[in-house]
Amino acid sequence: MADTTRTRIKICCMASIAEAALALDAGADALGFVMRMPSGPGPIAESLAREIIATVPRDVPTFMLTSEIEADAILAQLEATGANTVQIVDYVTPVTRQRLRDAMPELRIVQVVHVTGPESVDEARMAAATSDMILLDSGNPTAKIKELGGTGRVHDWTVSKSIREAIDVPLWLAGGLRPDNVREAVVAVRPYGVDVCSGLRTEGALDREKVRAFVGAVRDTA
Repeated sequence: MADTTRTRIKICCMASIAEAALALDAGADALGFVMRMPSGPGPIAESLAREIIATVPRDVPTFMLTSEIEADAILAQLEATGANTVQIVDYVTPVTRQRLRDAMPELRIVQVVHVTGPESVDEARMAAATSDMILLDSGNPTAKIKELGGTGRVHDWTVSKSIREAIDVPLWLAGGLRPDNVREAVVAVRPYGVDVCSGLRTEGALDREKVRAFVGAVRDTA
């Protein structure tokens, strides 16, 4: 299992160079960039993502969130944005992940599993076999209009803990995290990292005080 002595922090839904700088200055370990989605907050143009990523230190993980499920489409987005990590928010086959790995050997592949119940443990276990990391979120891929992230909902952290114990790759935890509940989430799940978008925004903009409070809460959790 990965070392979880220091919980990593990923701040998602970057919308500008200024937001990326704010997040990194506050102590974020990774940044997220949302491409087109069927629903949810934060999508930006591929060209804007590339502009922001160009200002980010090369050793910082830049997660490109994609709802595409075919390897060629995902690879085209990665080429357009310059991101070094892909976060696949919908179900894809192991063959698709392997095609991404073959095409871009240095790429970090993060598969999202939306925690809907105990059945998510087996889904995560299977996905972990061909992923570098798993990220747990609270979407609903079976909804009429798919919810693939950014719902602001908390899922069952007891299932999240079971998944963390069942897999051998690092686990990120997302879904309704905020400055006032992230400490409880870290204690309950002990993830490799936590991921947040809407919980740090005020009227859509990244809120400096919320970011500082969130980072502080994570760093202060033993």
